[in-house]
Amino acid sequence: LASWFRKRIIDPLVQILRRGTEPKKLAFSASVGFTLGLFPICGVTVFLCGIAIAILGSYCHAPTVMLANFIATPVELSLVVPFLRLGERMAGGPHFPLTSDALKMVVRGEASREVLYSIVHAVLGWTVGAPIVFGAMYVVFVPCFKRLVLRFN
Repeated sequence: LASWFRKRIIDPLVQILRRGTEPKKLAFSASVGFTLGLFPICGVTVFLCGIAIAILGSYCHAPTVMLANFIATPVELSLVVPFLRLGERMAGGPHFPLTSDALKMVVRGEASREVLYSIVHAVLGWTVGAPIVFGAMYVVFVPCFKRLVLRFN
């Protein structure tokens, strides 16, 4: 596990830091990647990051966005239910049951409307939470990247 973590996380991060990119740009890019990496529909985050990189262009550092997106994946999976519940509260929608019976209905194709509503609610919850996550990540990442750039550059 340690060698995997070093190869997939630490080594790419050190390479990014040694290239001399400005710490605020790295913090912004990591915040974008992490925030988009929390999007509650699995498999979509890479495309969202690609779109963000294309739109932001020189304002962000593409490898940092993608690395932060990769790092956010386990957190994304743990936040799907909280985003779903937040979206349900915001919309005043019905409570989607997360039970084995509900899963069986989904597998049988009997819960299509409920599943669609739950996806919309999760996206709504993420939309409400994303600016807060982005701001918090940026505030945390700026001093971290300042220190790391000084150390590795």
